[in-house]
Amino acid sequence: MKNLFQAALLGTTLGLSVLVAPAQAQATADAFVKQISTEVIDAVKGDKAIQAGDIGKIISLVDSKVMPNVNFEVVTRSAVGPKWREATPEQRTRLMSEFKTLLVRVYSGALTQIRDQTVEVTRSQPVANSTQVVVQSEVRGRGEPIKLDYRLDKFSDAWKIIDVNVGGIWLVQSYRSQFAQVLGGSGGIDALITRLADQNKSAAGGKS
Repeated sequence: MKNLFQAALLGTTLGLSVLVAPAQAQATADAFVKQISTEVIDAVKGDKAIQAGDIGKIISLVDSKVMPNVNFEVVTRSAVGPKWREATPEQRTRLMSEFKTLLVRVYSGALTQIRDQTVEVTRSQPVANSTQVVVQSEVRGRGEPIKLDYRLDKFSDAWKIIDVNVGGIWLVQSYRSQFAQVLGGSGGIDALITRLADQNKSAAGGKS
């Protein structure tokens, strides 16, 4: 499962930035996936420190190219599920912060694997009865291509990523299953925050 998440997050890092004006065609979202994917790949290929796992540079790349184009409140809320409604504003802030740190740490392992990959958008389709669009793509290099789907939704007339599918598994939904086990205990939201914080501290103390 860890390898699956790393593959998903590799794809997310390569394509996770779609931001278009309302009058632009859906095809433009495809072009932006391709454009930002190429920019991230080129940045990694041109930086030996990132390939070696320099967490500072990796975080900088992810923060500048990826996270600004994700609706992270929606992503975290979806992963937490119904318990999100019970969280205080402070708890929500901490959940988003720890979840972001967790994903960035996993990105670090995925980014170091980039060598000669390219990304090709293969299809886009609207999600029925919603404002969402799923953009399908493939990360191609040596071996079998990694098939990735990106779920986009429109916020203030801009498209942003809210989930990623790899190998038939939606990433946020998978985390939701993991989080539900913690949230089902007596500790609730605070227990999940503690679990995420502990994971992040453990990752920070090891090799990034």
